[in-house]
Amino acid sequence: MKKIAILGSTGSIGTQALDICRRHPDRYRVVALTARGSRDKLFDQVREFRPEMAGLTEGIDSSEIPEDLKFCRWMTGKEALKAAAAETDAEQVLVSIVGIAGLQSVMDALEAGKQVLLANKEALVTGGHLVTDMARRKGKPILPVDSEHSAIFQCLQAAGGNRPEKILLTASGGPFRTWDRERIEKATPAEALKHPNWNMGAKITVDSASMFNKGLEIMEARWLFDMPEDRIQVVVHPESIVHSAVVFRDGAVLAQLGLPDMRVPIGYAMAYPERLETGVKEPDLFALGSLTFTEPDEEKFPALRLAREALRAGGAACTVFNGANEEAVAAFLREEIPFGEIARRVEKALEALAGLKADSIGEIMDADRKAREIVRK
Repeated sequence: MKKIAILGSTGSIGTQALDICRRHPDRYRVVALTARGSRDKLFDQVREFRPEMAGLTEGIDSSEIPEDLKFCRWMTGKEALKAAAAETDAEQVLVSIVGIAGLQSVMDALEAGKQVLLANKEALVTGGHLVTDMARRKGKPILPVDSEHSAIFQCLQAAGGNRPEKILLTASGGPFRTWDRERIEKATPAEALKHPNWNMGAKITVDSASMFNKGLEIMEARWLFDMPEDRIQVVVHPESIVHSAVVFRDGAVLAQLGLPDMRVPIGYAMAYPERLETGVKEPDLFALGSLTFTEPDEEKFPALRLAREALRAGGAACTVFNGANEEAVAAFLREEIPFGEIARRVEKALEALAGLKADSIGEIMDADRKAREIVRK
């Protein structure tokens, strides 16, 4: 039986991970759960899975803990994340919290010798060099949970030691795939939040519409698979059946296919190298009929160009890219700026903060703060 801690247990990834624990009670023991502010949902999870500790990062007074849940050790704020990541006897730590806070949690878990199941892009986007160095020193390679990176990881299991030549990172294209540039510029939050294939949170859904999400995934793939950005090719695939692929030197391409359901990559990371029943059906290839692939339009979606420029710039540029985008997306969702302004504000932040270092978590956090300030101004 594996002991698992889930950071971000009330979100989409966390709840689906708990569904897998529910399906396999003989395989998993949940020892820690944390959430941001969804206290009632967390209370229900604690009642069902009875972890040793639980926490709300936005804080909770001890008097607010229901009487029937006081068997559990409750913590608040950043200390709750640290305790769940490093101070329980969990063997696996699923980091599915949103934002740059995931970086410290990943580092805490690795430092404590835990196996990290990563569903937080920001940890590798902002501190990929720190995370991969720590994982290497601890002998604990990161197991990816993002559908695309899990697909690449699965394909690499058949590599037999052969070095891949290129990664094909698939993208649905989001709701604006067929729109012209002028229409995209004026898109509303309601339009941006209508993803054709996936059910995700507001921020990541807007990122899919702008393709900033794919820019972040290029950065993530660069660190997870030690692959230069010029050998990571984005392929628009609106059916979201091929989750990504790997090209080898002999011309062979290995791809991972499946229905767009996150329980597959979550379950693969949790059970690796085994495969468990997840409740997900296989795709009906006869019903699908055909699959399509096209090149992304970087004029309509400048996030892809900006992501590659940030990777090539090095230092804290990827942190600036991420922080500026988060701040701009928040302003867009508040209807303070048009959709097209998101990329322009990120580009301005990258220009203004060129040359910042990222040799420590402190420098990374400082770059993140500065990027957000520029976007707000």
